[in-house]
Order: sequence, then structure tokens, then C-alpha cells
Amino acid sequence: MEIVAIKLLMLEEVAEMLRKSPAQLRWMIHNSTAPKSAKIGGRRMFRDTDVEAYIAAAFEAEAV
Repeated sequence: MEIVAIKLLMLEEVAEMLRKSPAQLRWMIHNSTAPKSAKIGGRRMFRDTDVEAYIAAAFEAEAV
């Protein structure tokens, strides 16, 4: 079995990547419009691959 390293990002890092404030990202989580996330050790964490997929999907949806 191959072990794949997953990079976990904190809420503040993802907010910066999306050019949102942490409060805006929390609101997106509340409205189910944010990238997939999970609470791990009491902190909201995001997989880097999920955030990248979220950004790619946004570009695909808006492609002109």
C-alpha cells in the first residue's frame, strides 16, 4: 500500500488563497459553498487537493 502525503491547510491559509477574510470563509462553510473541510483536533482543516479542486471548478464554471 502506497502512503500519500496529504497537506492540511488551516482556515486562515485557505481564506488567504481564496482572497477572503476568515469570517467570509466561515460564512461560506456555514452556507455549504466552501471547499470540503473537517474538524480535526478541534480545528477546521482543509486538504490542499480539495482547495485546488474547488478553485479549478470555479474556473471551469466561469470559463468564457
